Amino acid sequence: MPTPIPGKGRLLTSIASGWFEFLRKQNLVKDHVLSTDLPAIPGIEDSLRHSLRGRTMTCRAAHVVPIECVARGYLAGSGWAEYQSSGTVCGVKLPPGLKQCDRLPAPIFSPATKAVEGHDENISFEQAGEIVGADLMRRLRELTLNIYSIAAQYALERGVILADTKFEFGFALDRNGSATNELMLVDEVLTPDSSRYWPLANFEPGRDQPSFDKQFLRNWLLQLVQSGSWDKTPPGPEVPSEIVAGTLARYEEALQKLFAK
Repeated sequence: MPTPIPGKGRLLTSIASGWFEFLRKQNLVKDHVLSTDLPAIPGIEDSLRHSLRGRTMTCRAAHVVPIECVARGYLAGSGWAEYQSSGTVCGVKLPPGLKQCDRLPAPIFSPATKAVEGHDENISFEQAGEIVGADLMRRLRELTLNIYSIAAQYALERGVILADTKFEFGFALDRNGSATNELMLVDEVLTPDSSRYWPLANFEPGRDQPSFDKQFLRNWLLQLVQSGSWDKTPPGPEVPSEIVAGTLARYEEALQKLFAK
């Protein structure tokens, strides 16, 4: 999008930092974050420090596993579309009669390829295993579902439904730049850019949910596509100030609900 959303980087960094700190205490898997303390980061010019404060992390280098690990706890998005056409989500057969945004009987692991350009593509667990190995995929599936379940319970206790989310993993590099066997959680984690967050107080299956994530912006773009005002050709339309403000307000509310002291 050509329109910047001022302050979004700080909000995403704060949310990701809160989740990394929380997950570290669960001892499920290591992560790549070294520091979020700007003064501890060498080589940054003084003139840039003010603009970078609150939106910076130093992280360990990693060889990223080329599979995105999605956990779905509710019937939404592409999962809802698949269920309507086949009664399945990511190939998992589900009971008939489920409604849009219903809670799933159990969270579902959904791997996807990491696309260099365009949208990532959902693939089967078996296809993912052919790409990176079946043993690694079994490990990633277990980690993904465990992290999701713990995070979803934490969020629910704070009045927020974590409907689905995406994780990425990688192997730490040694001093020579070669991948080790040390698996880490990398990239952003559980932010409104990589997750679907709904307010528990307004939850009502059978319809779209109000959200604390980028769905607000997506819905505005979808309206443009449906009206013929935009054909999805990059870089996209300028975003009106009220959509920018609404997006920021939702991200800020997510931060406050999840990590307000």
